[in-house]
Amino acid sequence: MIGSEKGSEAIRLSAVGKSYHTSAGDFVALRSVDVQVAAGEFVAVVGRSGSGKTTLLNLLAGIDRPTTGTVRVAGTELGTLSESDLAVWRGASVGLVFQFFQLLPTLTVLENVMLPMDFASRLTSAERYERARELLDRVGIGDQVDKLPMALSGGQQQRAAIARALANDPPLVLADEPTGNLDSATADAVLRLFAELNQEGRTIVVVTHQTDIRSLVSREITLRDGLVVSDVDAAGVAR
Repeated sequence: MIGSEKGSEAIRLSAVGKSYHTSAGDFVALRSVDVQVAAGEFVAVVGRSGSGKTTLLNLLAGIDRPTTGTVRVAGTELGTLSESDLAVWRGASVGLVFQFFQLLPTLTVLENVMLPMDFASRLTSAERYERARELLDRVGIGDQVDKLPMALSGGQQQRAAIARALANDPPLVLADEPTGNLDSATADAVLRLFAELNQEGRTIVVVTHQTDIRSLVSREITLRDGLVVSDVDAAGVAR
């Protein structure tokens, strides 16, 4: 069971703003953002560095909290949750993929994928082992299970990170510049993998600098200076 019925609401941001206090004064990262994403969409969030892309993703993951407005993800208004409740919610509802992989270097690839299941305590040890192996096979690196992350190429490490993100079968996958550390051929392969996961019913939101991603996604949202300046479907038609 992957998640919400296709077409139902997966994400709703209402008048969301985010400011950070710095020694130079307040920095406004997002300004009154209104975004709705239906379950089963594959959304790319694009824009230059500093446009607010990563801030938006962190709000969707419950890693950060908005200064103003509300964030509702996977049926939960995140502002109502404590930090401990957010951690539990995140483990069940969201898979996170990062630019620099964030694999634990002292654990094998298999152990890295098993870790979120260990935290969730929803399967037996044997079931976690089998699921981790199945996921690594699914992303094409089933022959690397006993290696440490540093023994893998960048593309293989990102595939391991994607397998880890899928460990608890979340309905939503959030990826922050998942191809930013990869060569173009490997980056294309990773994006195609996300497209395959989306075809299975998962909602995918990818933050990226890539400008040619529209052929793979169902929707592209462009941020500039913390504002949504464009929101178009795969054909380039404004929503």
